[in-house]
Amino acid sequence: MSQYRFKQSFSDDPSLSDKLFDLMEVTFPGLSSLAECARKLGASWETASTPFMRFHDDIAITHVGVLEIPMQIMGQKLTFGGIHGVATRPEFRRKGYYREVMEEVLEYCDSLYETLVLTTPQPGFYLPFGFRVVEEHIFKVKCNSIGGTDSFRTLDFTNTKDYTLLHRLLETRAPVSNIVGVVKEKPVFCVNEGSRTLYYAEDLDLIACMEIEDNRLHLFDLVTTQIWSLENILSKIPQLIEEVVIYFSPELLNVKDVQAFAHAFDETVLMVRGKFAAEGEKFMLPRSARC
Repeated sequence: MSQYRFKQSFSDDPSLSDKLFDLMEVTFPGLSSLAECARKLGASWETASTPFMRFHDDIAITHVGVLEIPMQIMGQKLTFGGIHGVATRPEFRRKGYYREVMEEVLEYCDSLYETLVLTTPQPGFYLPFGFRVVEEHIFKVKCNSIGGTDSFRTLDFTNTKDYTLLHRLLETRAPVSNIVGVVKEKPVFCVNEGSRTLYYAEDLDLIACMEIEDNRLHLFDLVTTQIWSLENILSKIPQLIEEVVIYFSPELLNVKDVQAFAHAFDETVLMVRGKFAAEGEKFMLPRSARC
């Protein structure tokens, strides 16, 4: 018998998935479709996450999930525990169920990880459990790039070639930053990015998570075996770009005159429990790794 009352296994009980996503849809509408998209990309929530769930009459009323995030922090490769999918049905809130489950999650995690991370719009829920807010920054670069030939193409994951390409690069990727970067992680990336348009530059062997708004490029993540300069990336975009907003520390992009601004991404903050060597540095946990 497990020492953890709430620790569950999707492989031991396949029905857990439906019960969990029934709860998730109440708390995070639309998350089920993102998880389904990731599942089609071969990176299912169920294979990545350890669920801690409390039930009432066979209905999931509280869930806290734990997954592993392999990261590079200040040049050192580490595996962090990621806390995600924290949810309680509205009618069961303020009854102590979430606290009970979270305390068990932390006991489980403390035996496995030196550091836990999560992102949330509601930090007050986690402060009592030893999590602290770590400030993040975005980075802005003025430029005047008119690009060259359009070498970015949109990836199509119904195409076996593109599906294989995504998995190859996620498995072999270089960290986008040595301050805070992610390596060899699939499930969180596929949930966060799998339903978005992803772009691939053949000659750089690079997947870019990016959006262009007027003459401004928003650069969220780069999945590649070597990080190319920003100039190289801009040369593949055949339009005028006057400003680049970078959502990760850009020290590997070989850019000058970068301005850093404190920023809460999508109104969420990064919270950490335990050691975090990048604290006090200017960085952002990429969108693709936020859980």
